[in-house]
Amino acid sequence: MRVKDRVAIVTGAAQGLGEGIALRLAEEGAKIAAVDVQEEGVNAIAERLRGMGREAAAFSTNVADKVQVQALYEAVAAKWGRIDILVNNAGITRDAMMKNMTEDQWDAVLTVNLKAPFLLIQAASRYFAEQKYGKVVNIASRAFLGNVGQANYSASKGGLVSLTRTSALELARYGVNVNCIAPGPMNTPMVKTIPQDVFDRMLKSIPLGRIGEPLDIANAVLFLVSDEAAFITGQTIFVCGGRSIGAALV
Repeated sequence: MRVKDRVAIVTGAAQGLGEGIALRLAEEGAKIAAVDVQEEGVNAIAERLRGMGREAAAFSTNVADKVQVQALYEAVAAKWGRIDILVNNAGITRDAMMKNMTEDQWDAVLTVNLKAPFLLIQAASRYFAEQKYGKVVNIASRAFLGNVGQANYSASKGGLVSLTRTSALELARYGVNVNCIAPGPMNTPMVKTIPQDVFDRMLKSIPLGRIGEPLDIANAVLFLVSDEAAFITGQTIFVCGGRSIGAALV
C-alpha cells in the first residue's frame, strides 16, 4: 500500500473526482478526511469508506471560510494526530460570456476555486513544517489555458497553477511536495450538464477519443502523493487525453 496510514484531507469529496480520489487513496491505505459542503453526500462517502474497512471521517465545511478551515484541521489532527496529504479538489463553475458575466459569478468562482485552496495550503503548511513532511495536490483544469465562456473558471485555475508553483518554492525547505493536475473533460456531474452538441464537439478535440474517468485523476493523485514522486514538486501534469496538445487527431 503506497500511502498506508497517511492522513489525507480531500475536498469536494461528496461526488465526482473528489469521491474517486478519496476511494483510491483509501484503497492504498490512507485515512480519509472527506470534506464537502454537501453534508449528506460527504457522510455517504465516509460511510462507504468505513464499509471498506478504512478509517474515514466526514466534515461538512465551507473551505472558503478561514475559521471553518482552521476548525477542520484541528479536528483532523485531534482524530489522527497528524495530517500528511491535502488534495484541493473542490470547485465550481458559473459560466457566461465575459460581456455578460456578473460580478457575483466572478467572485463565487474565484472564492471557491482559488481562495479556498490558498486557505487550505496555508493551514496545512503549519502542520507540514513541524512534521518536515507533506504532500499537496491541487486539481486545476486544462481550461487554465483559456476557454470561451469561462473567464472566471479559467482565471481561477490559472491562479491555482501559479499558487502551486509558489507554494512548492516556499514549502520545499520543509520536505513538502506541491503539485497540480490539470484534467480535461471528465465523466462527472459537472460535465453532464453540457449541451449534447457542445459535448460532441468537445469529444472530437480529445486525441484519445474519450472523456476521462475519475479513476484517471485518482491514479495521478496517488502517484503524486506517494514516495515514488518524492523528487517532483511545483509541476502541473495534464491528464486530458491529449487535449492540451492542440489539434485533435480526426
